[in-house]
Amino acid sequence: MNYKDSTCYLRNAFIPFRDANLSIASSPILYGLSVYTTASASWNEKQQKMYVFRLHDHHTRLVNSAKIMDFYDFIKNWPYERYEKIVLQLLQKNKTKEDVLIRSTVFVDELLAGTKMTGLANSFSAFVYPLGEFLPQSGAHACVSSWQRTPDNAIPSRAKVNGSYANASLMKNEAILNGYDEAISLDEHGHVAEGTVANLFIVRDGVLITPDSATDILEGITRDSIFRLAQEAGIPCQERTIDRSELYIADEMFMSGSSARITPILSVDKRTIGTGKSGKLTKKLMTKYEASQRGSTTSFAHWRQAV
Repeated sequence: MNYKDSTCYLRNAFIPFRDANLSIASSPILYGLSVYTTASASWNEKQQKMYVFRLHDHHTRLVNSAKIMDFYDFIKNWPYERYEKIVLQLLQKNKTKEDVLIRSTVFVDELLAGTKMTGLANSFSAFVYPLGEFLPQSGAHACVSSWQRTPDNAIPSRAKVNGSYANASLMKNEAILNGYDEAISLDEHGHVAEGTVANLFIVRDGVLITPDSATDILEGITRDSIFRLAQEAGIPCQERTIDRSELYIADEMFMSGSSARITPILSVDKRTIGTGKSGKLTKKLMTKYEASQRGSTTSFAHWRQAV
């Protein structure tokens, strides 16, 4: 699909994507005062069905982000039932029959309101675009960024605040300029946090390990899915602190997210991870995760919603 020719949703109406604009004096433009979530929807060619993945959890995350940012106008006016109806209608109107992402945003819909947030009007927008390849699915090469991850008492990572992604953009840009695909951030204590827009996992001696939620990470929905899929498969899992040096001696490594899916990390700071190829556990989880999204397994059927 060409998202530029698609239908989107803005301010209580479905309109052509090309007509969806905000003022240069609006709060999200001037101050980044908006929050978002990106859900995936997968096309099952055999079944001729589209499945949205963990939509209720994406609404919950949007609500939690709104709570942190004091966007209570959205919380009051957008219960899950309304959110679900609009997302499903959006996919139907665009006659989507390919893997896509649904970007939903809540923003302060005021002009020249300064940095104030409380008591202001909130609006909701959503649009659909092709999944594409955020990172090379065959495997990516990463570096540890010189930029520090924004700490919770500055701009909380568990809220998907649009303005906070200037931090991720600095990391990503630095990585690309230095010949890497992606960056890995460290928190203020020097512990591993996550990628620019994806959570990070390592494997050591058959154990799946990821930074805990106090390490300035986004509490990713894909991250949670991977843990549950791993536990179902009998793979031991840990949430704990990871040091930078532990990255270099990992047997396997991958990043996860709605956009990144599960992407193997083949090297960090030019140090080869494991064999330099996608590892056994990584491949197993990639297969299980895709099946859970696409509806080609009976496991975790409650995660999927047919359009």
